[in-house]
Amino acid sequence: MSTKPNPNPMTILIADDDPDDRLMAREAMMQSHQLNRIFFVEDGEELLDYLYRRGKYTEEEDYPFPDLILLDLNMPKKNGVEALRELKSDLDMRHIPIVILTTSKEEEDIYRSYDLGVNSFVTKPVTYEALVNTMKILGKYWFEVVQLPPERTAG
Repeated sequence: MSTKPNPNPMTILIADDDPDDRLMAREAMMQSHQLNRIFFVEDGEELLDYLYRRGKYTEEEDYPFPDLILLDLNMPKKNGVEALRELKSDLDMRHIPIVILTTSKEEEDIYRSYDLGVNSFVTKPVTYEALVNTMKILGKYWFEVVQLPPERTAG
């Protein structure tokens, strides 16, 4: 099985407050040969601003609507659980696949995330090599295996 790059780049929005984790996620995605557009926000409030086109995120061509959201749970301002709850209760946003990508292994976090409608819960790998492998698997699954809803924008 070849690992050729994705010919139709998808947009991935990663919500994570840790700059090192954001950098490693970007590098891991590039090393996994997924030709995807990656955008980052630093907390749940910024995630919602991006999706609802508020503040600096009003230009759709600069901030395309995501095909997939990777969401950390532990962030300042609005945490991942609060953002997840809001997105999955909004009829215009609930179709966006959301994968929790967090350091937490707590059963309560896993149950609560699935109860709120998350599509997958992944614990962040400890090593860079494992992160590259995880990004490769996530990219392959979400953009080559499953059928995502047709592109649509908020509102």
